[in-house]
Amino acid sequence: MTEQGVRWTAEQVLALAPDDASRKAGGRLGGAGSWSQTGGSASGSVWGLCKGSGSKPYRTVVDLTGPAYKCSCPSRKFPCKHALGLLLLWSAEGAGEPGEAPDWASRWLASREEKAVRTAAGPARPVDEEAARRRAGRRAARVGAGVAELEQRLTDLLRGGLAGQEQAGYAAWEETAARMVDAQAPGLAGRVRELGTIPSCGPGWPARMLEEAALLHLLDRAWLGVEGLPEQLAATVRSRVGLPASGEGEAVRDRWQVLAQYDSVSPDGRLTTRRIWLRGLGGGRPALVLDFGPPGRPPGLALPVGLVLEAEVRFRPGSAGLRADLGERSAAVAPCAEVPAGVTTGAALEAYGAALRQDPWLESWPVVLGPVVPVPGELGWQLADARGTCALPVPLSGPGSRSRGGLWQLAALSGGGPLTVFGECGHRGFTPLTAWQPGSAEPVPLV
Repeated sequence: MTEQGVRWTAEQVLALAPDDASRKAGGRLGGAGSWSQTGGSASGSVWGLCKGSGSKPYRTVVDLTGPAYKCSCPSRKFPCKHALGLLLLWSAEGAGEPGEAPDWASRWLASREEKAVRTAAGPARPVDEEAARRRAGRRAARVGAGVAELEQRLTDLLRGGLAGQEQAGYAAWEETAARMVDAQAPGLAGRVRELGTIPSCGPGWPARMLEEAALLHLLDRAWLGVEGLPEQLAATVRSRVGLPASGEGEAVRDRWQVLAQYDSVSPDGRLTTRRIWLRGLGGGRPALVLDFGPPGRPPGLALPVGLVLEAEVRFRPGSAGLRADLGERSAAVAPCAEVPAGVTTGAALEAYGAALRQDPWLESWPVVLGPVVPVPGELGWQLADARGTCALPVPLSGPGSRSRGGLWQLAALSGGGPLTVFGECGHRGFTPLTAWQPGSAEPVPLV
């Protein structure tokens, strides 16, 4: 099992559910009556047989170091209701003394270990550097042609004015985005799609559309002059355009606290993006891990808020040093017993400003505020320093906004008193994602 006595809470288990139906079904399977031959290992795995509608029980095993799941049921959801039920059972009752996994579970666990070893060893075949350079040159030429076409589209937009964009509809922007995909610039395609949705975003859309068009123009011009930029900024431009990172980024091994996790859907509904915010307990460095899911299926990676995993995180070049990939994990995830230290609202703005110097297209920067108090104002809610006179607005509309339900939840947690709040600090204000009450290390997700 994991360290003796260290188990996840039921809320952390249910946060793994891909949808509400799985959450409810998993909850019904969280009792011992549904299970037999349950057990766990000292290395961080649990297994069991779950009685189903057929003659044979479903074989379910969970690797807690991922977490990762395997079940013999036909469900295409990850985790399925049986994996959720098994985790809920473990959360409530534990798994007894560590033991040996049955053959069907040990085979899957061994295959995961072998895959991790192969991944750490790197590619088996040598890379033809000359061929790779030629491919990169051809792609750069296609991207350049796409950028030139996009610049013409933006020029036409400004010459014609923004007033007619509400009636023009989204189709023309989707066509432009498709052209960017053909030019092998998926990052530009995503920004074009977002630009096309702004006229339907409510009051104030012309100003937001002009802002986004200006940022898109800045990215176009940066790409056309990318060879003359400083290396770090050039890597950011390539990443924003959609090119894969060239070379290995910095690898950092630490104990990483999961601060927040939430999903967003692309304007065309074809892609679900999961954002997972981490913070190194040793070095304090933030990291953003992204995972993606096709239509109808949630992303596979799920890390409940409040857990800690010991792992190597490899940061990608560019992206202001935020975007990272999870590497080898050396221990099972476990609950975190500490609250992250907070800063003032002024320090949050300074941190965001410093990050903008590295990535001018950065929409927000991860910050832990505290102690702060949510207060209503004439123009909406704010998070005010408990010991000061400064505050940050909480956006209720536009990109990065959250529902009023999460804001009222934050106000209820506060009760007029100070809180520690993690969220994203950007040019429209501060979007709260997770909160901690004084004297409690239990995080409360707000999304």
